[in-house]
Amino acid sequence: MKFKKILVVILSAVAFNVMAAYPDKSIKFLVPWPPGGATDQVARLLAIPLTKELGVSVFVENKGGAGGNIGTQAFLQDKPDGYSMLMATSSTNAAGPHLFANQGFDAAKDFTPVVLVCTIPNIMVVPSASPWNSLKDLMNDAKQNPGKFTYGSAGIGASQHLAGAQFKTVTGLDIRHVPYKGSGPAALDLMAGHIDMMLDTGSLNNIKGGKLKALGVASEKRIPELPNVPTMRESGIPMVANAWYGVMLPAGAPKELTEKLNAAFNKVLNDPEVKRSLQSIGAQVDGGSVAEFTRFSQSEIKRYEGIVKMSGAPKE
Repeated sequence: MKFKKILVVILSAVAFNVMAAYPDKSIKFLVPWPPGGATDQVARLLAIPLTKELGVSVFVENKGGAGGNIGTQAFLQDKPDGYSMLMATSSTNAAGPHLFANQGFDAAKDFTPVVLVCTIPNIMVVPSASPWNSLKDLMNDAKQNPGKFTYGSAGIGASQHLAGAQFKTVTGLDIRHVPYKGSGPAALDLMAGHIDMMLDTGSLNNIKGGKLKALGVASEKRIPELPNVPTMRESGIPMVANAWYGVMLPAGAPKELTEKLNAAFNKVLNDPEVKRSLQSIGAQVDGGSVAEFTRFSQSEIKRYEGIVKMSGAPKE
C-alpha cells in the first residue's frame, strides 16, 4: 500500500511538471477542410491571439477531403499531448456519424472536448449578378424550372449540404446538390456563376464586398451584421440551420491539459477584439467549460440524427 501511495505521488508530480512546462514548442491547429471556408476563418482568427496567450507559435494546417473525415482521421493519429488541436465542427463531429456508413472514427469516443468556440448561421447566398433579389424570387423561378438550379456545399455532410437538403425538404423545390472539397472552392464557383446558390456559413465578407447577395438567414432572428436580410421564417420558410465550431484533442488527453487549454481559449474568446473579429464573420461567440462542451457535443450527435433524417440527405 505504501508503494502504491508513493507511486501515485511520483506520477502526480511528473504530471504537474509536464503541465507546468506546457507548452514548450509550437502547436498545430488542424482544420479538416481546405482554406477559405468558415472553419478555416475561425481557426485563423484564433491562432494569432492564442500564440500570444500561450507563448508559442500556433499554426493552422489544412487537410481537407471527404467531408472533413480525411483530416480528422489524420488528426487522431497524433498524441493527446496538446500539441495537435482539431477545429471540430457540427458537420464532421455531429452530423457525420449519420451520413457516412464508415466515417473512419467514432465521434462519441475518439475525442477529448476542450471548448465550444462559436456558432454561425447558414445564409442563403447567390451571385451578385443573379436576377434573384429575394427568397420569393428564387422559389418562384425554381418552381417553374424543376431540376434546373444547383446549390453548392463544402462536401457530403457539410453544413451547407444539410441546410440545402433541409431547404429542399421544407419548400418542396427540385434543386440539385453540387458538393465541393471545401466551402472556399464552392464559394469561388458561386461567385463565378457556375452554381446558383448556397446556404453558407462563411460568406459574410463576400456579401459585404458585393461579390454575393444574401437573400435570407437561417437563424432564429436577424443577425446584427445583416440587419436588412430577413430570416427564413420571415420569408415563410420554416427552417433554422447553423453550424458550430469547437476545439478537441484526441481521446486520452489528461484533465489538467484540457483545463489549461480551456482557460487559454476562454481568455482569448473574452477579448473584445477577438469577439469583434468573430462577430464580423457572423459568429455568435460561445466559450464555457470543458464539461459544458463535453455534454453539448455528445447531445449534438443525438440531435443531428433527427436533422439528417429531416433534411433527406442520403447516407454515403
